[in-house]
Amino acid sequence: MPILGTLASSTQKSFNSFESIATVTVASGGSSVIAFSSIPSTYQHLQLRSSWGFENITNNTWLNVQFNGDSGSNYAYHAIRASGSSSPGISQNFGATKAVFGADDNGDAVIWASSISDILDYSNTSKYKTTRSLAGQDRNGAGAVNIWSSLWMSTSAISSITIIPDFSTFRQGSIFALYGIKG
Repeated sequence: MPILGTLASSTQKSFNSFESIATVTVASGGSSVIAFSSIPSTYQHLQLRSSWGFENITNNTWLNVQFNGDSGSNYAYHAIRASGSSSPGISQNFGATKAVFGADDNGDAVIWASSISDILDYSNTSKYKTTRSLAGQDRNGAGAVNIWSSLWMSTSAISSITIIPDFSTFRQGSIFALYGIKG
């Protein structure tokens, strides 16, 4: 028989309050940029849930993110990436011009990818902003998985998020949903 326990309500902390802020679905013709602006500062964290495909792929294409229009060398990222057909690899960059939330590792115009990215303490003006992302794609048995962490070296509250691919545009039907998490 399992042992069940309860927490006193004064010690219980719940992070199950997700509120939809905005959703973008890419229309016919694709899109080279996805933007969320006027993000309210009323949440503890943000979460971006994405399902995307790229058009006109010839290279690996990453899901790049910039905050508040900042394109300076104020970002760093680190990733562990693996696929069903290769050994795990590591990517990293300090002094980058963007955060990274995922990748299409083999450059394929048919494959779809998904990611869940947490933007922690996004409105806290006392510290730099950190993110964590889990992304992946199915390739008929030879899928890929990516675990990313990024840093934006700014104490500004995040009020806008711009998502930009490296070498392509987002395919019609790509969906990006931004949620606020109450703490």
